[in-house]
Amino acid sequence: MITRAVVRGVGHYLPERVVPNSEFEKTLETSDEWIRSRTGIERRHFAAEGEYTSDLALKAAQRALADAGLEADDLDTLILATSTPDYTFPSVATQVQAALGMTRGFAFDVQAVCAGFIYALSNADALIRSGQSRRVLVIGAETFSRIMDWSDRSTCVLFGDGAGAVVLEAAEGAGNINDRGILSTDLHSDGRHREALYVDGGVSRTGTAGHLRMQGKEVFRHAVEKLAATAERALAKAGLESADLDWVVPHQANLRIIRATATKLGLPMERVVVTVQDHGNTSAASIPLAMSVGKAEGKLKQGDLVLAEAIGGGLAWGAVVLRW
Repeated sequence: MITRAVVRGVGHYLPERVVPNSEFEKTLETSDEWIRSRTGIERRHFAAEGEYTSDLALKAAQRALADAGLEADDLDTLILATSTPDYTFPSVATQVQAALGMTRGFAFDVQAVCAGFIYALSNADALIRSGQSRRVLVIGAETFSRIMDWSDRSTCVLFGDGAGAVVLEAAEGAGNINDRGILSTDLHSDGRHREALYVDGGVSRTGTAGHLRMQGKEVFRHAVEKLAATAERALAKAGLESADLDWVVPHQANLRIIRATATKLGLPMERVVVTVQDHGNTSAASIPLAMSVGKAEGKLKQGDLVLAEAIGGGLAWGAVVLRW
């Protein structure tokens, strides 16, 4: 027998304000057709004034707990992935812990940009496997609208705000590919590519939040190559192949990247959960958001074999294979 981290519940939250592509036509030399054709994005959500990353995370967390049929004090661990925290410190995770009324266990943030949720899932899996944690709430939450340069049409049209959450619970498995739960993880980073995607501010360097900067063509090249490779490694670790998959839940950055990666894996788009058209790139929130939407749409069902993969600034990337 082996201990597995099994998905017990999912939930997501999107701010009320919906921003269609046409809104950018008022201030930038761009168009709805230009944005759709290059990214697949049609709209995204922006947080309201006075609405913070912790607020989005809390609402997603509450919905995931409700879906799992659990209370906050049933949890012993909370891991939150974000690159847009409310404060330099304390962590967003501890703020959500307090707001949920979770009075025991521990909470911490993970920062791996768009790969943050994959890193957080891997940490949660390790904690459950080791026996240190039994129930872990894993959240991805972002307010990327706060770090946009609104004069840069190559970046500001791409990103949105939102949060998604997954409750993982320890369960006994037979130790084979038929087990429910996380079957394998695969993580990587390469700091030599920092300038491909970064924010030009920070506490130590500038004392400001800064703005997001990206070399789009360079990111695209790395993304397709590295996402396919990490997916194949994660599958191999689990003793599986891409043909075994029921669903891929990719980081929702760009429809062209999603399609190119699916092609490299030999998978039809009918087996890929796609939400980028409605949310834009929500960084660490994108995969749990897509998981929650996918379940609500009846796509992710118990027993389905799912691959999640992401790449973000750092560069940091990775994949997780799990049976829903």
